[in-house]
Amino acid sequence: MTETHVPEKLKAPVLGAVITVSDRCSRGEAEDRSGPLALARLAEFGVEVAHPVVVPDDIDYIRSALQEALDAGARVIVTTGGTGITPRDNTPEATEPFIALSLDGLAQQIRLAGLAATPLATLSRGLVGVSARGDRGALIVNAPGSTIRRPSRPVKE
Repeated sequence: MTETHVPEKLKAPVLGAVITVSDRCSRGEAEDRSGPLALARLAEFGVEVAHPVVVPDDIDYIRSALQEALDAGARVIVTTGGTGITPRDNTPEATEPFIALSLDGLAQQIRLAGLAATPLATLSRGLVGVSARGDRGALIVNAPGSTIRRPSRPVKE
């Protein structure tokens, strides 16, 4: 049996941002469930997010929300949604100019974790990286918009 690493809460709070990318949610036609879920998960580790921001699947809107989060001092930014293969899935293209250092291994881990819930997880094109080296850099994570949770796994201590 392999050992599972459980991340610890950060020693000091970190400012974060959650950006939900969804045409339907931005028009009020659907409830944003993935943004509040991401916010709650980040809070468990000491990342403070006031509320999710909801934007349509549009490169300019996504880039504007990312820039606003960086300008506000966010050091962890999670986007949720818009990582698939439909013509309106634009999150990776919008995010790419903000990533100075790509963390492909983390992006792959997100896809692998999603496989426990759906074989479609491998179609996610989400990016993970940091916006800059040093104190002003932010971790940016493109996560799928699905709120399907994978089954719990026992943690070996």
